[in-house]
Amino acid sequence: MTSGARHLYVHLPFCAHRCGYCDFVTVVGQEGKHRAYVDALLRELELERGSLADELETVFLGGGTPTFTALADLVRLLEALPAAEEVTVEANPETVTAELVRALHGAGVTRVSLGAQSFRPELLRVLERVAGPDDVRRAVHRLRDAGFDNVSLDLVYGIPGQSAADLEADLGDALALEPEHLSCYELEAKVGTRFIRAWGEELARQADAMEDYFERVVARLCAAGYRWYETANFCRIEEGRDLRATHNLGYWLGHDYLGVGIGAVTTIGSKRWRNTPRLARYLEALAARRTPEREVEPLDEAVRARERVMLGLRLDEPLPLAGVRHTLDAAGLARVESLGLAERSADALTLTERGRFLGGAVTAELLA
Repeated sequence: MTSGARHLYVHLPFCAHRCGYCDFVTVVGQEGKHRAYVDALLRELELERGSLADELETVFLGGGTPTFTALADLVRLLEALPAAEEVTVEANPETVTAELVRALHGAGVTRVSLGAQSFRPELLRVLERVAGPDDVRRAVHRLRDAGFDNVSLDLVYGIPGQSAADLEADLGDALALEPEHLSCYELEAKVGTRFIRAWGEELARQADAMEDYFERVVARLCAAGYRWYETANFCRIEEGRDLRATHNLGYWLGHDYLGVGIGAVTTIGSKRWRNTPRLARYLEALAARRTPEREVEPLDEAVRARERVMLGLRLDEPLPLAGVRHTLDAAGLARVESLGLAERSADALTLTERGRFLGGAVTAELLA
């Protein structure tokens, strides 16, 4: 049996602008560092190649805005990465030119995830997004013209000023583009971001509507023929194709993965590490062919089992109890079953539809 992680995450941090709600590891500007950063990524990958399996299932380029990276350097990176069955690149709509999509397709990218967020111009301004609704539509059409048949759209709900009608209109605009996959996230602005300072009171008022918005999203997308396969993720149902995001499924199923780049996280076996988020230190270390600074966290079997429960219960498929049964609180399990929030067989646990809507609270009860 081949050993090693079969999932690779590559972090490209560069952005034209940092949105106020964002707390990802990003770098604004620094166009002159793109080439050196790609060089560093490839050196880190060379140092960690032994952590990967001989054959990969997925490669995922996230950010940041991966498609803000200079095109020559982005293509050079893609062509140097190990081959995989699914190769995903995140993109902001305004960066999706005809030249870019041809280059991505030619470099072996199989899936593109577009950060649409909303189709309402006033809400996009609140989110400080550069792209407008027509940029999203144009990006999808360009991807189709280049031959991409696996396109995902990200939408956000709970935006300050958003109404239920706005959300319904956003879902309708997204469905009109017939994406293979949709990710719909509740807006989470982290404490300390300028977004919280500007919109904290409105976000607090929106909180009461979040359960209703969540249920609206699920109802609308399921009625349109999408599978609600993970708490925030939906895919079209097509015979002969599994359109779930295979890379993210690897996380939710507790598989090992390698992450390269600033701020990237790796989980392999009994260890997790996070690379330094500092660009200068990362570049300096890899220029000298040294492993970058990392925070390392040991993972025992109990931690990995709890994570397997927390992540696995986000999916619409039964969670096998082998290896995790000991982490479940017997009294908590009895309570959620009696409330009709979960169903148990001899060897698996499944949340009911209502249990999935209350997912975090149900999982907390099970792991009490």
